[in-house]
This record gives sequence, C-alpha cells and structure tokens, in this order.
Amino acid sequence: MGSHRDLPAGMVNHIFTNSGISSFTEFVGSYAPDLLPGRNETLAAPVGDRIPHATTIVAATCAGGVVMAGDRRATSGNIISQRDMEKVFRTDDYSCMGIAGTASTGIEMARLYRVELEHYEKMEGRTLSVAGKANRLATMIRGNLGMAMQGLVVVPLFAAYDPEIDGGRIFGYDVGGGPYEQQQYHSIGSGSIFARGSLKKLYRENTSPEEVVLALIHALYDAADDDSATGGPDVTRKIWPVVAQITADGFHRLSDEEVGGHVQTVLQERMSSPDGPVAPLR
Repeated sequence: MGSHRDLPAGMVNHIFTNSGISSFTEFVGSYAPDLLPGRNETLAAPVGDRIPHATTIVAATCAGGVVMAGDRRATSGNIISQRDMEKVFRTDDYSCMGIAGTASTGIEMARLYRVELEHYEKMEGRTLSVAGKANRLATMIRGNLGMAMQGLVVVPLFAAYDPEIDGGRIFGYDVGGGPYEQQQYHSIGSGSIFARGSLKKLYRENTSPEEVVLALIHALYDAADDDSATGGPDVTRKIWPVVAQITADGFHRLSDEEVGGHVQTVLQERMSSPDGPVAPLR
C-alpha cells in the first residue's frame, strides 16, 4: 500500500481534517513518520562535541508567576560556535521552555512542541492543564531517546503560569522524559550547578518579577564566571541574556533595553563585589 502522498487530494484532505487525533505529534507519526525529528536519521557513531550545544538556563517563581532566563552561548567542544543563540522559547500564551544540550535538536523540539499545544487546543477546544503540558513535553523527550543514545541529547526546562494556584510552576527533565516538578527555582545545562548555588543565596520567595529577573541575571553571571561554556553579558556587542516572564497577563519577553538595564545594575555591583551579593545570615 502506498503512502498518503499517492492518494487523491480530496481523500488526503479528508484524512487530515477528520483524523480525530488531538496530538499533532501522533498525527504526523501516523501519516508521515519520516517528518518527525529523529525518525529518519541513523548515525554511525555518537557525534558528541562536533554539534553546537546550548548551555545554561535558569528559572524561578515570583509573585504571581515565573521567570526564565538563558545565556546566549553555544559551543562545539572548546570552540564558541555562536554568541547570540536563542534558548528560551514561548510555547503558548502562558508557558515557555528553555533548552540545553544539542542546539539544533532542541530548537526543532521547541518548535514542534509549540505546534503540538496549538493543535491540541484547536482539536479539543480547550488548552491543556499545566501538568498536561509538562507530560506532553515528557513524551516528546522520550521519543528522542534513540537519538540521545547517539549523542544528540536535549534536556529542556519548562515553566508555566498556573491559574489554579495563581502562580508559576517549573518542571525539569532527564533524557528519558520525566517530568520532575521543581520548587521555587531550578537550572539546567553545563553551568547549572553554579547558577543553582547562586540562587540559593539570592532567591527570595514571593518577590516581584523584577527582583527575580535580577537574581537570575546574577545567577547566569556566576555560571559564566566558573563555566567556560556559559556566556556572560557581552558588553561590546550588547548581547544580553534572553529573559521571559509569565504571569496572569501572559507571556512577556523582556526587550533588550529592559534586560540591558538589569545587566548594568549587575555589572556595577560586580565592580565592587566580584563574587556578587552576600546573602544575609539569619
């Protein structure tokens, strides 16, 4: 039996519009599995450091929402392959994801996941719950496991505003899926251990989005200070971290001017205190 490409146009349109499948990924997998990432590629050996990798992403809850930030550096081994990479992506009006790992696969997964959420909403007439969104992403990560075993690992960080609690939620993953809900803050990528250590001393629960943005930029600065794969603020090129906040008003990516103002605050403080703010002992 031939593929759907051999069928008359009218029959193909009927199949596409009456599939009854609310998952876009499952729909494509049923009719054209070769179009999905990782389904038609076979690598002879792990590619490892030859492909650009994305690094550090941080996220933290704030009063009435959540904030996510990512550095802009991509590396291939010890080489900086890109200085202004985008690693934080809007996935719908009230959620976003950041990627660490194989950059090309991560970007492709983020784009497909956004379509996945849009397709579900159109088919079902409603949006998924936050837990449902986190589980859908886990399924996509699990589908990439074969490629991950060959070196094309993608580990996202997912954040969303949940109207049921009028606050933000954060989910981490491993290469097998997950998800694992994180409390208050979390980080992924090569600089994550340093970013998380920074947030341990700087993060305060239920503070304003602006204060959390400043804490996350400090955390990325600390990560870049100790991890060569994480890029710090590039003052000469004016390349700043990507920062997005999600509240009841929806997803908002901060402009370069807004982020630049926070970066200048961090840099001025680091001129007198290179290791950053000191957490008060209580």
